[in-house]
Amino acid sequence: MRRTTWWQVLALVAVLAVVLWEVASTDDDTVPAGTLPDGTVSASQLPVEARETLALVEDGGPYPFDRDDSVFMNRERLLPERPRGYWREYTVPTPGESDRGARRLVVGRDGDTYYTDDHYASFHPVRRGTG
Repeated sequence: MRRTTWWQVLALVAVLAVVLWEVASTDDDTVPAGTLPDGTVSASQLPVEARETLALVEDGGPYPFDRDDSVFMNRERLLPERPRGYWREYTVPTPGESDRGARRLVVGRDGDTYYTDDHYASFHPVRRGTG
């Protein structure tokens, strides 16, 4: 059986470090451009599909997915706590996805709006209107 030398271990560690760095630094353009330091994003800066979904919500539908306009339970507890039924969720289509994908808009009864591009792992408050 062949012995592993210290330089082979060092080379493997270097390769793993480069791979991990590449994965961690990959540009992910799903986070809206123009996100403010507090995480808020202007509706005009959302991906076009999110803006189209927001327009459907403002018009009251019809919605392309059966699960759209269903109650969002906020199980992750990342949104402000509200009574059951306050939050509704809407699919934001993702080009190239064969299913609903990970992007959603979650809208409160009073119009407060949040966007997630990572299936509820994080949310960006959406500032609606101009700007």
